[in-house]
Amino acid sequence: MTIQEHIATARKIVLKFGSNTLAGNEGKMNIAFLEEFAEQASALIAKGTHIVIVSSGAQVAGLSTMDKWARKKDIHYRQALCAVGQVQLMQAWQNAFKPHGRHIAQILLTQDDFNDPIRTLNMRNTLFTLIDEGIIPIINENDTVSVEEIKIGDNDTLAAQSAILWSADLLVLFSDIDGLYNKNPKEFPDAELVAEVRNIDSIRKNISIGATNSFGTGGIETKLSAAQRASSYGIPTILAHGGKPRCLEALAEGRQKGTVFLA
Repeated sequence: MTIQEHIATARKIVLKFGSNTLAGNEGKMNIAFLEEFAEQASALIAKGTHIVIVSSGAQVAGLSTMDKWARKKDIHYRQALCAVGQVQLMQAWQNAFKPHGRHIAQILLTQDDFNDPIRTLNMRNTLFTLIDEGIIPIINENDTVSVEEIKIGDNDTLAAQSAILWSADLLVLFSDIDGLYNKNPKEFPDAELVAEVRNIDSIRKNISIGATNSFGTGGIETKLSAAQRASSYGIPTILAHGGKPRCLEALAEGRQKGTVFLA
């Protein structure tokens, strides 16, 4: 199946955005991107597709508001920055979807929530209730309270866990690269895109994995791990560039390339 066919046949899609996708050139929230994406997502929903968004960006949004904290590295300031930014991030998403008559809901999670069966059941019930009522859940890690012992660590993993929790049909990881390459395309001009992956353990041995990007918490390895986690539950994963013009629409219409990970 092509990327276009995967999106066309999926009734339940989890869409993940990294910080680099949501940040503009100056490292602040890219409001124009959110508005453009909300329009595309609303069109997909109108066709009968249900979506859940996993959104990074609390720290980026916090910096947009509290620029004076930009150089503070203390963990308490980082968590306080996320507390401020989470409000701004949700407000930005709400403003983006409002013109299309869509409401959003915020869900903040830690690894403890996925480890506890009662919490997991409650999370699943909440997701289904929101979707049934036409509300778009926006999930993020609860960075304000997360410490190493309960931290998920990156939103690629969170997106995969959310897709499994919701029994999604498809997981889409939007990043700042076109897909999986055999080596880092930012360093090697001759890097080749891998269009389809069926054995992630095998592909790990044959590609050069790059470093973490400037805003995000994980590089390509976190995306491979997320795709492997999702595929173990029969959920295909698409890795694509979120910064391309009308990225969701372009993928759905077969105008944008990416990598599909299959079980």
